Parts: sequence; C-alpha cells; structure tokens
Amino acid sequence: MKKVFRILGIIAGVVVLLIAGSVAYIKTALPNVGPAPELTIQADSAQIARGKYLANHVAVCIDCHSERDWKIVGGPLVAGTEGKGGEPFTRDMGFPGSYYAKNLTPAHLSGWSDGEIYRAITTGVSKDGNALFPVMPYRNYGQMDSNDIKAIIAYVRTLKPIENPAIPASQSDFPMNLIINTMPTKSEGSKRPEPADSVAYGKYMLTFAGCGECHTPVDEKGQPLPGMTLAGGRTFAMPVGTVRSANLTADAETGIGRWTKEAFIARFKAAEKDDFTHPATLEHAEFNTLMPWRMYAGMSEQDLGAIFTYLKTVTPVKNKVVLFTPRGKEIAVR
Repeated sequence: MKKVFRILGIIAGVVVLLIAGSVAYIKTALPNVGPAPELTIQADSAQIARGKYLANHVAVCIDCHSERDWKIVGGPLVAGTEGKGGEPFTRDMGFPGSYYAKNLTPAHLSGWSDGEIYRAITTGVSKDGNALFPVMPYRNYGQMDSNDIKAIIAYVRTLKPIENPAIPASQSDFPMNLIINTMPTKSEGSKRPEPADSVAYGKYMLTFAGCGECHTPVDEKGQPLPGMTLAGGRTFAMPVGTVRSANLTADAETGIGRWTKEAFIARFKAAEKDDFTHPATLEHAEFNTLMPWRMYAGMSEQDLGAIFTYLKTVTPVKNKVVLFTPRGKEIAVR
C-alpha cells in the first residue's frame, strides 16, 4: 500500500511540475512574435490622408480610442477627444477582465517607434512586450497590406497631443491572464486586392472593418461558432439593455438576402446626416448600439458596395435575431 501511495505521490509531483512549467513558459516565453521591425515611415500628404480615412471610417481606430457620447445612438466621438483613449471594455460588458483603450496621440506614442506601433497593431504585442487583449482585432489587421497599416501610423502621428494619464491599466481575470499570452501571432500580411476584383476587395475591406468580430456569435470561451460566420446574434450588454448584432448573411428571411447594393449603401450613408435616427428607435426609444454608424458612414460608396458584393457570397444562415431587448425585459427572449 505504501508503494502505491509513493507511486501516486510521484505522479502527482510530476503533474504539478508539468503544470508549473507550462505556466512559467506561458508567463515568461510568450508572446513570441519577434522584435518590433526596424521601420521609419516617411509620410507624405497622400499617405496621411489614406491613414485618416482608414482610422476613422474603416478600421475605426479613432472610435474606440476617443471619448464617445452615449446619449446619441451609436456613441459618436466627442469632438476634440480624438485618440485620447480611456474607453472601457469591462466585466459588466462580458469581457474576461477590464480593458481600456490606450492614448493614440503623440502625447503617448511619441515614445514609441514606428516599428513598435506596427507590431502592436498587427500582432497584439505592446512596446514593453506584453500581450494585448484582442478588443482591437489585431489578428485582422495582421492580414492587411503593410502600406495600409503604415498609413494609419502616419496619420496617428499627426493627431493633436492630448495628455490623459488617468487611463487605468488593463487587467485580465484568471485564466485569461494566462491565455492572453498565447493570442498574439506573427503578422503575415497581404497585398490589398484591386477594387476591380470586387469580391476579394470587399472581403479585404470587411476584414479591415472587423465586421466579423461583432457579427459572428461566439461560444462561452469567445470562439466563433462553427457555421455561423456573419450570422449575427452576438450579444452586448449596455446600460439601456442588451443589443445583438444583425445577420449579415444573404439569407432572404433573416439576413440581407433581399437587400440591394443601393439600399445597403444608403443604410450607412443615412448616418452622415445630423438628424440620423436608427430604425430601432421607432420601436424602442431607449435603444442604443455599439455600432459606430457615423464613422462607418464615412466609408466610400465603392468600399461599402464591395463589402456588400462579398457578403452576397457568404453562405446564407437562417438566424433570426432580436436586435434589442430593453433592460429588465431580457427574459422575454430566453
């Protein structure tokens, strides 16, 4: 019997050592994406203009990294706060910890090299080598054309410096504080397709815009549900209630199968108007959404049209989504 206990003790010890070794490896050796590239961007006006367009209307970096006015549907940014950071993504919103958008203005990034910014955007590793939680969809940005990423860097270098030292440090709960180190991956990049290839170009722009991040439902571990790509239904808790992403597949009954390209473009361009009213407010006056309608509204009709063309090639999924449930009435959709 003593021999049995001794064997069990040895096995338990080995298991403990393996676990401890794995944790130590994850904490000390990861993330492993390599050093920041040696990169110096010689920006010109055209590159800055391209970066401004991408950062404000496609990747919408400025949306998350500015102060937003949640009294208005879609939470448009507050003028004069562009890039100051501080937007929270916290536990009560369903995140495995508390994360805060960083300051993108030169008041903070002047101490970063162009290569360090490039690595953060495309691999999810900060200047100090720590892993970033993918609220910023860096795995998407890592697939983009390096020239587009460089253009964004050139643009943020021109933002008005805003001191904002009060941004809290982001924190991950267990076990995300370990898992997060396994998330960053080396950037592969790609060449931006020509607009004439509308399907490939539309997929590129949709990926850049991060549409799939919100419009694909996930399981309890945050992994995309198989067969539900862009089918909508991902839930987001807001002070006014629960908002759910729409089905963007071409299903005729529950998605955009009956939409025309013109209607799709017009739906976005309507948000450019000062009197923009989201259709959901007709049923629920308190409705609000994380979708930055006013920023995406600035996307060109060519780019919006290409995204629509690509969406029509995505496998249709029948998934009826209740877009909004006011606070206190959540049980009605269970």
